[in-house]
Amino acid sequence: MYFALLRGPLVRPLSCSNRRLLATVAHPESAVASTSLTRREWTRQEIQNIYDSPLLDLVFRAAAIHRQNHDPSKIQLCTLMNIKTGGCSEDCSYCSQSSRYSTATKASKLLEIEPVLEAARKAKENGSTRFCMGAAWRDLAGRKRGFERILQMVREVRGMGMEVCTTLGMLSPEQARQLKEAGLTAYNHNLDTSREFYPTVITTRSYDERLDTISAVRDAGISVCSGGILGLGETDQDRVGLIHEVSNMPEHPESFPVNALVPIPGTPLENNEPVLYHTLVRTIATARIILPGTIIRLAAGRNTLSESEQAMCFMAGANAVFTGEAMLTTPCSPWDEDKAMMGRWGLEGMASFEQKSVARKEGEALRASGTSEPSSDAITRN
Repeated sequence: MYFALLRGPLVRPLSCSNRRLLATVAHPESAVASTSLTRREWTRQEIQNIYDSPLLDLVFRAAAIHRQNHDPSKIQLCTLMNIKTGGCSEDCSYCSQSSRYSTATKASKLLEIEPVLEAARKAKENGSTRFCMGAAWRDLAGRKRGFERILQMVREVRGMGMEVCTTLGMLSPEQARQLKEAGLTAYNHNLDTSREFYPTVITTRSYDERLDTISAVRDAGISVCSGGILGLGETDQDRVGLIHEVSNMPEHPESFPVNALVPIPGTPLENNEPVLYHTLVRTIATARIILPGTIIRLAAGRNTLSESEQAMCFMAGANAVFTGEAMLTTPCSPWDEDKAMMGRWGLEGMASFEQKSVARKEGEALRASGTSEPSSDAITRN
């Protein structure tokens, strides 16, 4: 599933007893020089040391690296639509769309094409440049007609000049190839958490199966969107483990969603405590340092944050949000509110295919459509 959905406020208190100190000056023993160099051989301990550094030092370093690799005034605006709700056979403990749990989410069939295109047109009119479609499935086995319908959705939305993303469960290399041919820009397949903690959250799909789908997507030339969920009951070490896993992939994912969970009634995690706000910021900042060219997507839970809290996330390296009427099964920050907020903070929306690594993978398709690729001196370099 794409997201764990946050419906209550994040817990924000930061007690003096917290073992990590807030810093107003750099501490030589914890500060590390900012760099835009992309590495794929980070050790887990190196990442843990960064994650554990004083919070303001961490955010300062992340902000410097963010500005070396991205235009800090640009935020990617994405709209997400649930094209097939509920009835999923998976047992993801956080998800209201699992058929194994009794929740308020009801199963529905795959939508017809036109309502999806209407939603994409509305998203584009409101400034979104990436349109994401999610279907609550384990995989596409036995769904030939449904897959053909989704391929047509991808073609049509791509024809609008938008970036197109889907999340459809596990993919085979052949299915990934067909999605690429249809014009798919990106595929979301979150790892959710560390390899060690993962089996306590999901048992119906292995960690390696998730990595196999990501490999199929990458090998097909599709941009990878893969991140995690905070608040599953994981530790700081698990959050570091997640970042370590993606940092050592053959290519860093083009985007890394950071989701926060508030327990959904009827799911096994219904009694989990909300994630601390400073944990969210710490995770974003660490991901920005380790994945300098990746878009860090502030995903589920953003609508509960104040403007100043969101601004700190943007300062720490987040540069993409979901905006519009809804996410998968919970409300989303609406377009008008987001545009007004961005105007107050001097931010603006990122253009389609502005991220250079995404444009590079789109290559021939962009040239064929007459869309110009970013110049070599574009600030969004990776």
